[in-house]
Amino acid sequence: MKVLGIDPGLNITGYGLVDCTGDKPCLIEAGVIRTKASMPLERRLLDLFTGLDEVVSEFKPDYLSVEELYSHYNHPKTAVIMGHARGVLFLVAGRAGIPVYSYSATRIKKSLTGAGRASKEQIAAMISRTLDCSGFEVKFDVTDALAAALCHINVIEHR
Repeated sequence: MKVLGIDPGLNITGYGLVDCTGDKPCLIEAGVIRTKASMPLERRLLDLFTGLDEVVSEFKPDYLSVEELYSHYNHPKTAVIMGHARGVLFLVAGRAGIPVYSYSATRIKKSLTGAGRASKEQIAAMISRTLDCSGFEVKFDVTDALAAALCHINVIEHR
């Protein structure tokens, strides 16, 4: 079973594909999709769509996992922008017939570290212990995406 975790963003979208058919989860692919802030929104969304579609077409994941959308009343524009990026993700998944599972940030963090308020550094450290990340550029966008994938794997294993 292959799970593609996504950390959606308009500037940078992180992704990480994990295979969990063996005894231990195995990192297959990870990276980021970048869009240019100077481009109009419709072009950036198209670039995001194209990048995600290439990843999904090449690796054919069984599931997509993503953090739930949240908003803070002080930053409503951020939630709208994230909604655009998530919409692209759901469109790519829908076209490919891949189910998408959303998890709260605290659930993702708790599934990996046991603490729902873990820092990005703690998540990255746990990802490094769980997966062999050598050969991959591992930034927080990627570790957040891998955390979403591992959370879904943990949920499936405990059903």
